[in-house]
Amino acid sequence: MDNFTQQVDEIEALTAIYGDDWQLIILPLHHHTLSFLLRNCVWSRKIISIPFFKRSLAGGPVLYEWIEKIREELQKDKSCKIEQVIEHNEVVKKSPKSSKKSNEEKEEKIPEIYHGDVIVDRKSSFQGHAAQVFSVHDVKNVLKKLYEIKKIEQATHNMYAYRIVTDNKNFAQDCEDDGESQAGSRLLHFLQIVDAKNVLVVISRWYGGIHLGPDRFRHINNAARQVLEAANLISRNKEHKK
Repeated sequence: MDNFTQQVDEIEALTAIYGDDWQLIILPLHHHTLSFLLRNCVWSRKIISIPFFKRSLAGGPVLYEWIEKIREELQKDKSCKIEQVIEHNEVVKKSPKSSKKSNEEKEEKIPEIYHGDVIVDRKSSFQGHAAQVFSVHDVKNVLKKLYEIKKIEQATHNMYAYRIVTDNKNFAQDCEDDGESQAGSRLLHFLQIVDAKNVLVVISRWYGGIHLGPDRFRHINNAARQVLEAANLISRNKEHKK
């Protein structure tokens, strides 16, 4: 694959992953003679000084790896809180009637939503979202909140599964494929294997035009495990039931 094709593919991948959270900047001809605002940042010097990281990317796409590495460094001081990867920054115009409805909705507490890391394979992107839920009503509220995010709403598939402990110690559980055949039932099976309780997990997939076959289920499960562990909604390295 030639260099230009790799650049085009990388731009398409970044658009699929980050949506409106990134933009392409064309540097001036003599940009290397200019001083940029981030030039003297401590975290910037720390990352650039990692020689093995630079060597590992030689000859291939670099933007996604650098973006995620920089985000990782910036988040190290926030270890007690997961920073949401996606933020809904759109301004929604509301009529007086809808404003009244909005105020009523604000009074209802929506469970905190966690967003996991993005997994990319052959132009397809997968990202997990999770929340602690105690009722089907909570599930609906979380899903509604997620679908308000334009990038998630425009995903090719938003498959999900939930598992809630009822008052009589049974489980209320369900799943949704959203067009990704068997993905919902496999997600629910994963929640059962790790004995997840009072949890909703949603996996967004942005299809990149290349069929992944069974690999897509591996990415879906990995995205689910990653976000649930990061949010402490399941135990890390929990043994599978025999």
